Amino acid sequence: MTLSVNGQRHAVTVEPRVTLLDALRERLHMTGTKKGCDRGECGACTVLLNGERIKSCLTLAVMTQDAEVTTVEGLARGNDLHPVQEAFIRHDAFQCGACTPGQIMSAVACIDEGHTSSEAEIREWMSGNLCRCAAYQNIVAAVADAAEEIGR
Repeated sequence: MTLSVNGQRHAVTVEPRVTLLDALRERLHMTGTKKGCDRGECGACTVLLNGERIKSCLTLAVMTQDAEVTTVEGLARGNDLHPVQEAFIRHDAFQCGACTPGQIMSAVACIDEGHTSSEAEIREWMSGNLCRCAAYQNIVAAVADAAEEIGR
């Protein structure tokens, strides 16, 4: 099959039961997307599929044929970080780093979806991503800051 990831097409051979997460990490060696719980509960594996956030541990790779997958590796443009990535750095919203890629991908979607009108709304729409370091205040501040910078 062919996976389109971060604007590049990759021919991969996968069994029908291989998840998108495992295809990204083990076949394409894109390790930015993290394997947390492997049950869709933590959100560490969040990526964008055609611009919508999904949990890649719950998505079969074969289901993504003809779709565009965006991972955390695909956000930066050369040396220029995405505004969400910059905001996470400014607000120290990435403590241990285990959840960071999923948090960032979910934050990008949250902003694109227009769910940043208040801290409560950000918390609600980011609630599918858990942080074991409890950096939630910093994450919410980073999302709000990035949304303001992007103009949404």
